[in-house]
Amino acid sequence: MHAKDVIRALSLSVTVALAAVAVPAGADAPPVEPAIATNAGDAGLAWGPCPDFLPAGCAIAVLHGDPSQPNADVFFRVPARAEIPLHSHTSAERMVLVTGELEVAYEGQAPARLTPGAYAYGPPGRPHAGRCISDAPCILFIAFESAVDAMPAANARR
Repeated sequence: MHAKDVIRALSLSVTVALAAVAVPAGADAPPVEPAIATNAGDAGLAWGPCPDFLPAGCAIAVLHGDPSQPNADVFFRVPARAEIPLHSHTSAERMVLVTGELEVAYEGQAPARLTPGAYAYGPPGRPHAGRCISDAPCILFIAFESAVDAMPAANARR
């Protein structure tokens, strides 16, 4: 058998194998999610309240997912010059600052200053505090791995 014949035979075998495992159209296929594109200034965002221990004027907008389930994305907005008290989350959080200037300090680490476009990662359970150090509100994009929660850390050190 020539090399071209071997390649054709392998190609045919792969095609047959893929066809055998393909899900036919309409057969219990998972629903297709729509793609999403938005920004922090979108008038259609539904901003809701933050937990009571966070500063007055704080708001959260769910961008994707169900906050009671894993893998939810939110915008977190705090007023200019607001202090975010020491707290923790069950989930890890991946953050990108969208507007403002934010200082965040994780317990046992030096504070980090975030400017728009800056990325930060917060490990699950690690107490942290922050403050919006700009004259404009701070908006942070946060992707949570687990359900969204926030617990004040009464006895933790900053």
